[in-house]
Parts: sequence; structure tokens; C-alpha cells
Amino acid sequence: MSATSIEAKCETVSHSPSTYPGWIFDGSPIPDPLGHGERAVKFLRRLRHPASTEPKQRFQLYAFQERIVRRIYGPRHKDGSRIVKTVFLMLPRGNRKTSLAAALSHLHVIGPEKRPAGQVIFAASDREQAGIGFREAADIIRCDKRLVEATRIHDAFNSAKQITDKASGARLRAVSSDGRAQHGTTPAFVLADEIHAWKGRELWEALKSGLAKTDDSLLVIATTAGRGHESLAAEQFQYARRVALGEINNPEFLPIIFAAEADDNWQDEKVWHKVNPGLQHGFPSLPGLRSLAKEAQDHPAERYSFQQYNLNVWHGNSRDPLFSMSTYDARRFDDDETDLEALPCWIGVDMARNGDTAAVVAAWLHDDSQITVKPWFFVPGDDLKERSDRDGVPYERWRDEGLITATPGPIIDPDIVEDHVRELAARHDVQEIAFDPHLARQIMQHLHDDGLPVVELRQAPLSMGVATGDLERTVNGRMIRHDGHPVLRHHFDSVVVSRNETTGLVRMHKDKKVDRIDGAVAAAMAVHRTVAGETSRSQYTGEDAEIFTF
Repeated sequence: MSATSIEAKCETVSHSPSTYPGWIFDGSPIPDPLGHGERAVKFLRRLRHPASTEPKQRFQLYAFQERIVRRIYGPRHKDGSRIVKTVFLMLPRGNRKTSLAAALSHLHVIGPEKRPAGQVIFAASDREQAGIGFREAADIIRCDKRLVEATRIHDAFNSAKQITDKASGARLRAVSSDGRAQHGTTPAFVLADEIHAWKGRELWEALKSGLAKTDDSLLVIATTAGRGHESLAAEQFQYARRVALGEINNPEFLPIIFAAEADDNWQDEKVWHKVNPGLQHGFPSLPGLRSLAKEAQDHPAERYSFQQYNLNVWHGNSRDPLFSMSTYDARRFDDDETDLEALPCWIGVDMARNGDTAAVVAAWLHDDSQITVKPWFFVPGDDLKERSDRDGVPYERWRDEGLITATPGPIIDPDIVEDHVRELAARHDVQEIAFDPHLARQIMQHLHDDGLPVVELRQAPLSMGVATGDLERTVNGRMIRHDGHPVLRHHFDSVVVSRNETTGLVRMHKDKKVDRIDGAVAAAMAVHRTVAGETSRSQYTGEDAEIFTF
């Protein structure tokens, strides 16, 4: 969801279709045939919490939280097992999802959902984050002398953190990133906390396989919005959205998504209240939100943070994107490559450094000045799973689906890229093939010697600034066409831009070291040369701006 679309003003905060969990507030009946939902609510109300303002520090279960609890634990099969097996709870910061999750865990450690020697796990991206949920759970125990006597708490610094129910042997453990250590577990309840920050899939896969070993297990994913579209968290979010929208029928999966939607005005306090159900109860701080929103008005990066963390808007990876991804997505067409053979074609090539990604993007110019782009990607084939875990993207799946070419060995074989460019030139009316000569001198010389129209486009601030500007204007002008290639989309979504206020030039760079934007760079090169037509020289002068032919 882009910054542009979320800023669109609206007169109302209702939408159709919508992922908003209206059932939490509409008073509709929640099935509870065996009384397990009522039993869970009564148990939670008997707990205590150190931050509670209620008499005797009674746990404050607010109305929206109570509805969530009843919806998880009330509906049952005839054999008494829960219908809901997975909960995707997406709440903005400050809405006390950690406190609720900690209380839910006690249902399975010391409460009516516990089972003999049952395993309850708090899982997070790192030890510190895992410790936050564990401390909430431990503090609840410590507020009640009866619970202190009935349990053992192990939370020494730099040691395994665990709460054990003495009578049943049920225990709660906090775990973090070492997924291998969790293989062999059989948890009855797992809290997957802030999965937008998880690196890789090892821990997730270990816990999911463990849950499958236990009857009537429960997974609660409690998170704020993340960024990007190819991560583990993004996959879960997209699945939750489809269930919430009715596109997928899965009664075992309960999506609870509190998030601003596409046509919501991010500055409208009605939207804040809709997205933050705790605001009516005094959390998070309304004056605090106002202060953050005021600062975000004039700072794009702060606006992105406010939308992500306080309104649960799921952005791409960029804090300052090159263009609105919704605008880009709207230009998806199913053009067959054979339909483009009669059109003039320009190619941009971004060669790879060791371990990186090489990208080839072709751009075809239509009679009405629209531009179709298609990409091809090349990655080293060795250690593809390790690269997937490092970069947080599914290289193996992309390879299997034919979206990338995994070349043999630890580096990309330049001959394979060269052969692909030659194949494109044989099939299409190629006008120019643009390279940055820094990493491509040998390929450029080979192609030039065979009479192919090779040109230099140095990836220097001035020349690439012009190219990037042409790409941005083409997309924003809705003159781009593409087939929705997910790898190219991911590379566009990973772009962070900086803009020179004096010259107006735009520079693309990565937000994180593991991000990949090679496809975006190659697309900018191809689109720029397409816009320039058959002119072989830039209108700009200077060493950085010159584009040379051999």
C-alpha cells in the first residue's frame, strides 16, 4: 500500500470490500456451544497485572479483547476441539497486544486449556524481543502469591527463560532466532511475535512442524505491519487478507487486521480510532499520535513510519519510494512476447558483483508511446537456500517457477547473460543494448564485435539520475506496461530514492545491504533509452552524462 494512496482523503472510514474486523464491535453472537469462550474470559479476569488500574490489580480485559478471546476459544467442533487453529492479530503499536498474548499463554500454562507437560512457546526475532512477552507473562504470575506458589519461574540473565506449572508440568519458554534448536518440540500454543522482523524461515518452519504434531494446537501471530512483499511476514499477511476478504474459506484461520485502508486519510483522527481499538480506552496516547502526525507532515520518512507502526499500513521496503506501487500495479497486462516482435526494443543490463543479482530488462515502444517492460534475472546457483535466508526472499521458489535463472557455481557466469542478450537481439528489433561498462567491458566488446548496437550508460549520479527520472515519469504517467513479474516488482519495491533539491535528479539506492534493486536499475536504463528513441547521445553534457557507442 503506497504513501500516495493512503494519503487520499475520504469522507467516511467504511469500505467495501474490507479486511476490517467489524464483528469485534457489532455485538453479533459468537458461538460457544461448550462454554469454553466464557470459561477463558472468566479465567483471564481473575489474573492480575502490575500496570492495572483496577482494584487488586485485576487484569483489564477490554471489550474488544474479550470479543477476540471469545472468538478464538468459543467455537468448537462436536468433539470439543477448537475450530480456530491460527490467529493473525495485526494491531498498531501501543494497543497492548503483548499483554493480551501473555494472558492467552497462561490459559495454556496454568489455565483451563493446559495439558499435562504441555509446551507453550514465545517466539521472536531475537532474545530481547522474546523476553518482552516472557516478562509480561512472568509479571502476571508475580502479581498473585497463589500463582507464585504454583509455578517456577526461571529468568536469570543470559539463561533459558521458562515458567513451569508445578502440578501439570506445562511450561512456557521464550525462544528466538536459532530455529534448529526448536526441531523436535511439540508445542500446544505458540506466540509468533512481530514476525515482520524475523530473518529467514528456519524458526518458523520448526515451530509449524511442531504444532502439527499436537492435537488442538494454537498459533497466535501478533505483529504490527512490515514492509515488502516477499518475506515470511508478507506471505502471512497476504493470506490473512484473502481470508478476511472471503477469497479463501478457512474457518481454522482467524484474521484480525486493524489497518488503514487504501482510501483512508492518514491524518484523519477517525481513521486513527478505527485502526487503534485501544484509543477509546486511553492507549496509545492520542496527544502522542498527534505529535507524531504533525512531524510526519513534512518528513516523508516519518510519515512512512507513522503509517506503518501507528496505522498498520503495509508498505514496500522503501522509506522514500520511486513511485506508487499501486500505480505500477494498475498497469499490468498479459502481453505475449511474440506480440512485441514488430516493435522497436531497447535493452538495459545490470551486471552483478559476486553473489549479487544480474538483471536484463527489455523495453518495447508502442505506437501510442506506451512502453512494455519485461525482465530476466540471474543469480548464483550455489547455496541458494542460504541466499534466500539472508535476503529474505524465496529464490528457490522463484527458480522453480522459472522467474530467475540460477547459474552453476558461486558466481554468475557472464556467458549465460551474454547468450540471453544475443537471443533477445535475434528475436526482436533491438535498437540499443545499454551497459554500465564498469562490470561489463568483456561482454560489451563481444557483442560490439558481432555488430550488435551496444551503448554505454554509466551508473553515475547525472546519467542515472536522468534515467531514473524517465522511469519515474513513465510509471507515474501511466505509460508503462508489464506482466506483473514478481521479482521485478520486488526490486522496484526495494528502491529507496534521494532527490537533489537543486538539480531535481533522483538517485536509487538500497535501504538494507541485503536488498536487491538490480531489476529497477536495468529497467531505468532500458526505459531511458526508449524515451530517448534512437538518439545515441544524452542531451546532458559532462563526463558522467555521456553515453558512448563503440
